[in-house]
Amino acid sequence: MAKATARYYGTGRRKKSIARVYLMPGKGQITINKRDIDNYFGLDTLKLIVRQPLAATETVDKYDAVITVRGGGTTGQAGAIRHGIARALLQVDADFRPTLKKAGFLTRDPRMKERKKYGLKAARRAPQFSKR
Repeated sequence: MAKATARYYGTGRRKKSIARVYLMPGKGQITINKRDIDNYFGLDTLKLIVRQPLAATETVDKYDAVITVRGGGTTGQAGAIRHGIARALLQVDADFRPTLKKAGFLTRDPRMKERKKYGLKAARRAPQFSKR
């Protein structure tokens, strides 16, 4: 009979991006949408953002992460993944909470795109004014 391994789940959101994060005991491999993190994110800063919660709790090489993320752009997706990893780490060990909270990884970023208003070309951009 196969031995069941522990899986910890966390949902992360930022802007229009939603990430579903599964943490399993492993060697620190991060897979995003069935692709390695190095293939998925081109910029090193985005890879750093994703690994921040693991680095803060000193669990970088203790857990493998399998992530599915949808919507938004690359920066929003990286923020959503960071939020999801932080939430999953809380399920691993509740003692991580003060560290993650102080770093701000548990707080959902509320900033969203402002809606377009009637009479304007964009959210705040007005048509060009002409005196004559």
